[in-house]
Amino acid sequence: MRTLILLALAGLGAQLVDGSLGMAYGVTSTTLLLALGTNPAAASATVHLSEIGTTLMSGVSHWRFGNVDWKVVARIGVPGAVGSFLGATVLSKLSTELAEPVMSLILLGLGVYVMARFTLRGLPQDRLGQPLSRRFLAPLGLVAGFLDATGGGGWGPVGTPALLASGRMEPRKVIGSVDTSEFLVAVAASLGFLFSLGSQGLKWTWVLAFLAGGLVAAPVAAWLVRLVPPRVLGSAVGGIIVVTNVRTLLNSDWLTVSGGAAAAVYAALYLLWAAALTHSVRAHLKERAAREETAPERTPVAV
Repeated sequence: MRTLILLALAGLGAQLVDGSLGMAYGVTSTTLLLALGTNPAAASATVHLSEIGTTLMSGVSHWRFGNVDWKVVARIGVPGAVGSFLGATVLSKLSTELAEPVMSLILLGLGVYVMARFTLRGLPQDRLGQPLSRRFLAPLGLVAGFLDATGGGGWGPVGTPALLASGRMEPRKVIGSVDTSEFLVAVAASLGFLFSLGSQGLKWTWVLAFLAGGLVAAPVAAWLVRLVPPRVLGSAVGGIIVVTNVRTLLNSDWLTVSGGAAAAVYAALYLLWAAALTHSVRAHLKERAAREETAPERTPVAV
């Protein structure tokens, strides 16, 4: 019973972060399951089965708050479903020891770019609102879906920074569209796992525990992302991308880093992230004050 309560709380926390930042549900949940001794395929299957419910609730919540671009959902979600089904069916034979560090380097570069861009410049206005082409979204969805199934998480960490870096969507709509399209990815990955694994290694009580926590958090996260200023949200997303992927690289076979050195790296990253968020908040308050000063005064209408 204690394990189920902890899993429910983990699902709540993971969905709260995922629904407000567009990533981390799969990574957080899968990490916990692996720590409990679950094999990688069963861990990923458990997470994706619970995500069918959490992503559906998250998508509906984001839609109600106006955070969804349905064209982007369709153009990225369908290829993502194809990629996730393929990833689920080959997970037992695929070695991700080399692929994971390579992808982390790419994501780290995107994370640094996103954090720097939103921290120093705010929400880009030059291309905001311009449509994203299928030639960009379809390959992105295919790769993100494949990595999501094989790594137990990756749809948000791949899709969110790529869409943010395009500068064509508001952060809240990026997050809402990524979370909504993830429903298709979760369904396809779950079918792939069930076809290839059956119910081997699955604990349905764990699936339900994750689901219960995520369903509680989904509406709260969708409401929260609408309130957070885009500049602050961009800095927050960029920071979590950087920290997550630096952690992956430090734990990979590519690097041999002692505990003290790793702690120093994390401390520096968290200080940098805190400084970026502080700067973004101050810049947002300054911009809002400037807009209020220059806004024309409303003249009373004669009756």
